Parts: sequence; C-alpha cells; structure tokens
Amino acid sequence: MCDTLCVRSGDTMLFAKNSDRHPDEAQVVEWHPARAARAEVRTQYLTITDHDAYAFVGSRPTWLWGAEHGVNEHGLAVGNEKIWTVERPSADPPALLGMDLVRLVLERARTADEALDVVTTLVERCGQGGTGEPNRNEPYFSSFLVADPGGGYVIETSDRTWAARPVGNGAAISNRVTLTTDWTRASPDVPPGTDFDGLRWPRIPTGIADHRLAVTRATVARGEAATVRELAETMRNHGPARPPTALPGSPGPDWEGFTVCMHRRESRAQTTASMLAELRAGSAPRVWTCLGNPCTSVYVPGFPPDLAPQLADAQQWQRFARLRDRVEGGLDALSDVRGVLGGVEADLWATADDVFASGRRSQVADFTRGAWAPVDAALHRLGV
Repeated sequence: MCDTLCVRSGDTMLFAKNSDRHPDEAQVVEWHPARAARAEVRTQYLTITDHDAYAFVGSRPTWLWGAEHGVNEHGLAVGNEKIWTVERPSADPPALLGMDLVRLVLERARTADEALDVVTTLVERCGQGGTGEPNRNEPYFSSFLVADPGGGYVIETSDRTWAARPVGNGAAISNRVTLTTDWTRASPDVPPGTDFDGLRWPRIPTGIADHRLAVTRATVARGEAATVRELAETMRNHGPARPPTALPGSPGPDWEGFTVCMHRRESRAQTTASMLAELRAGSAPRVWTCLGNPCTSVYVPGFPPDLAPQLADAQQWQRFARLRDRVEGGLDALSDVRGVLGGVEADLWATADDVFASGRRSQVADFTRGAWAPVDAALHRLGV
C-alpha cells in the first residue's frame, strides 16, 4: 500500500509520497552521490548494464537495493505503487522490482520525459518479478508517478505492458489501476483506444485505494493554492470524517479504515516512511522526510545533499516505530504525541525557511547538522 501525489503551485511542482510496508520493516533516508558507470550494476535480483548515476536522496527499506521514493540532483521526483492486474507476477522469474525502477529512474533521468523512457524501456527489456516483501513471497507490478518542475507522468504497468499520461497540473495514484482511455503513450501491445482499466484484477476491491485517492485528489484539486504544509496534513490523514488526533477506525465494509496514513497491522500494511518535496526550476530541490508514520513522526527539512545524518540510521526509525506502537496500543494519546512533535516540526520548518531565504550554503550545512537535536530531545521526552 502507498499513496503518491504531485500538484503544481505557481512555478513549483510539489510532490509527496507515503510508503506503506510491513510494520516492522525499517526504512532509511540516504544521500547517494553521483558516480561513473561500471560495467554492470546489481539490482535486487537482476544484474543489468550500468550507466552514469546522478546524485539523489532516496528512502530505502534496509533490505532492498531500490528505493520507495526519492528526488535527484536535477529536481526529478518519483514514487511507486503496488497494483493488481490480470497478469500474475508470481508466474514470472525474479527480475526488476518497482523499487529497483524507482532508483534507476533517479540515477538515470534528468526530466520526467527521460524518466518515462527509463521505466518503459527497462520494463519491456527486463520485465518485473521477485518478491518485494521481506517476510513472504509476494511479487507485484507497479505504477509510478514521476514529476519535475515542468510536469510529469502517471505510468502504470502489467508485466511488460504499460501505459502513461501526463499529470498536467497534478495527479494522485494509489494501489489500483487509475488509467482508462486517457493514456497518451503505451507499449506496442496496447491498441489505440484501449481502456487500461480492463487490466485491473477484478477480485481486488477498489475500496482499498478509493478512499485514499479521494483525499489525495482533493489536495491536487487545490491547485496553486496547495502548500507543502497541506501536503503534510494529507499524508497524516486518518480518514475525512476523523479528527487529526484520532487513529483510523476498523477497515469497515467499504475499506474506509485503509487511510493515507496507514495503520493496518493485521494486513501487514503500515506507513513506514514519507517524503515531501518542492521542485523548482533553476533551484535545488527541497525535501522534508520522516521516519515511520507521519502522525507519530517529524518531517525533518533537508537541502540535498545536506540532510540530517540520523535519517540514515535504522535505530532512529525503530524509536519512531516504538512510539507508533505505544499510540496504537493506547499507552499514549496521539494528541499528546502531536503536541510534542508538532511544536518541534513547526520550529524546524520555520528555521529552514529562513535558511532557504538566506541562500547561504554555510547556514544550510549548520542547519542540517543540528536539525536532529530537537527531534532527539522530543523523543526522549516521549520516552523512546
């Protein structure tokens, strides 16, 4: 489970993704410097020809080579979603994972147009296969949202088949096929006029994704009025009928308990990382990253390559996981936790805005070196 969106706000493209994975699967945020091509590169299951790699910040489950989402030095952002189609991924041999493709896009593409070519060429040439889950054999196909300051694409795949459409001024994707006949480019095996939704596996209820899509699409509909702070609120959403400090309810007959900020331990689906990004032409991207569920975490501002180094420490992720478990178990009230973490986040964001406005690299480095100290103090105050 995951949710990804982008929305144009003035001359800026805003991007956000929640990564929903196994509740106990640590995910870290890392800066990968640019590097020259080697002869080959080993992805999770497949060895492929290497290319020069651009620098990027990526959020990675610690056992995987690939990334769930990220932004590269050119201001290109990408995230992927698990989708169910009529093709059976369990019948395919291990090949590329959706997370491999996210990382390869970040390494090889400068723009959304190039990202579309990277994804589709690799899907057609190498295929998809192999489990993307740490404790069970569950292969799946992926959809992708790629965005740069000038635009982006929704890309949906089924095995080596794919279709894509431009995002225009914004788009949102989740865990279902969303393209119909509105695609503008597709693989050779998709005839003109094909309804791509015909590839959706009908046994999977769309309610798993539809309630979340209603929330993220409402944010996209804000258009130029949308802000990064609104994206953070969207990523923390526990259902449109629930206050921000209430956890999601039961799954319900129509899956309304499957929310953007995911808390479904019984389904092995929990938000384990989240990222917000501001993509602006002629300017380095800004990012705000959090470890674990956004509701029990802090979006720490960063100015790639300058990031708080503690974001790459799985032990820090575990602290937020313990806090999440206490809130879900009723030992701590979410309102009390947000009362502590919300103030820390607000102060960090205000300081980061001042640093960004100054344009001084020395202030950026000083900020990111010290950004974790108030987060650490807040976690100690909360007993984790």
